[in-house]
Amino acid sequence: MPEKHDTNQNEDELEQLLMGGLTLTSEEQPRNTSVAATSHIEEDLDDIADNQGSDLQGALGLFAEASQDMATATVELALGRHFACVDFCNQAVEKAAQSVSLLHYGHRSVYNHDLHALGTLVKAPEAIQGEMERLTPFHPESFYADTPPEEADQVINAEQANSYIQSARKVLRWAKSLVLNV
Repeated sequence: MPEKHDTNQNEDELEQLLMGGLTLTSEEQPRNTSVAATSHIEEDLDDIADNQGSDLQGALGLFAEASQDMATATVELALGRHFACVDFCNQAVEKAAQSVSLLHYGHRSVYNHDLHALGTLVKAPEAIQGEMERLTPFHPESFYADTPPEEADQVINAEQANSYIQSARKVLRWAKSLVLNV
């Protein structure tokens, strides 16, 4: 079992990734994890999931995808692609909420791209449901119904895109508190 300090350090690193994205320097090298250690971790996760009637591995994997989408959203904002930024925020929030669904129910919740409705299904607090609702209009299918793709980045300015990033981060912090603290 990891020491409390190690757990806090891992949580701090994840929070840093969620808040600011990933930055690599030429000196950084990927960490090697032994096959035996990885196998042991996977067995522990399977045991936890079996005891809870949930899909913990699926929840962790989907939360990781949500975190990657959040990092991509910040890159898109920096590149001035505001709709792409907000679209990735929408995707990150959906995946984060679905990771909670996997954790609680063992499957993804069925919904129709209404993130507020998804928040209700996964029993998110009202404040989180509100943040999710802010991002609902940016599902591409809905957004492009009223906005031609070539105009998408002009409809959302950088300040608005940044506020949507903040909403998405709040949702990811909520999901993180559930998925990573099992």
